[in-house]
Amino acid sequence: MMKKGLVVYKLYRALTHGLSPLIRLHLRWRRFLGLEHPHRWLERLGLPSQPRHAGPLLWFHAVSLGEGMIAVPVIKHCIRRMPHLNVLMTITTMSSFEVLSKSLPSGIILQFSPVDTPTSIHSFLDYWKPNAIVLMESELWPNLIMDASRNGIKLALLNARMSEKSFKIWSRPVLLPLISLMLSKFSLIVPLSTEQGIRFQLLQAPPYIINFSGDLKYVIEDFGVNERGRIDIDNLRLELTQKKVWMASSIHSGEEEIILGVHNALMQQQPNTMTIIVPRHPQEGREIAKCRNWRKKDKMSF
Repeated sequence: MMKKGLVVYKLYRALTHGLSPLIRLHLRWRRFLGLEHPHRWLERLGLPSQPRHAGPLLWFHAVSLGEGMIAVPVIKHCIRRMPHLNVLMTITTMSSFEVLSKSLPSGIILQFSPVDTPTSIHSFLDYWKPNAIVLMESELWPNLIMDASRNGIKLALLNARMSEKSFKIWSRPVLLPLISLMLSKFSLIVPLSTEQGIRFQLLQAPPYIINFSGDLKYVIEDFGVNERGRIDIDNLRLELTQKKVWMASSIHSGEEEIILGVHNALMQQQPNTMTIIVPRHPQEGREIAKCRNWRKKDKMSF
């Protein structure tokens, strides 16, 4: 199985190396569209923008804002236990950068994560030289994992999860040897549930590295909430106890029209309904609130 995994990995490595010029062009295009940071997009190619201080370094990697928020309490705990520790956190999305750059404890290095090409990963690891890497939830990138293992860097997967779709993909005969090889490089996997733990075992993760701590999303802190904000949150909680609540979470631009239709249908059957909309990208919240179709007669408030 391991030999087959190495063969598949070498093919993946060769493919990502060959596609590197196209990936660089793609990043430039994303920068033009405003999807990459205008001044720090080169970090995605493994080129640092901040100094690496002497001493041990722990690298946390999260893609989205939600994963980043889950990592913050863990980072704070690590700092309390080891004040001398350097902590690097990488993210991928602009929304997570905007929030976490204001919310992380002082001294934490925040960078955009490198794309999973051999050159970018090598450049990143060679500069930062992390002693250990903590990947959040479902970040399983072959070049990153294999290069880290080859350099003697410890790997952990925290709040680990794998969707049913991803599980079916990784279970295919051609990919199962690769995921088995990758998971064997971890020192610790902490699934968010028993079901998720079973999936990782079925993908041949060593049972002795799997430990459970529950879903870490329940320890997420309130970022940047002042006293007035906390009062508003408490008032909202009181109001919610008196209503039937429907939450439309992680919606994308354009889906608010559908939400409006569903809300109106619900109000006809349950007039005491409150609809809560949570955009996939926080910056879209104001645009949704300004949508001309949110009228008072729809009983929608912001």
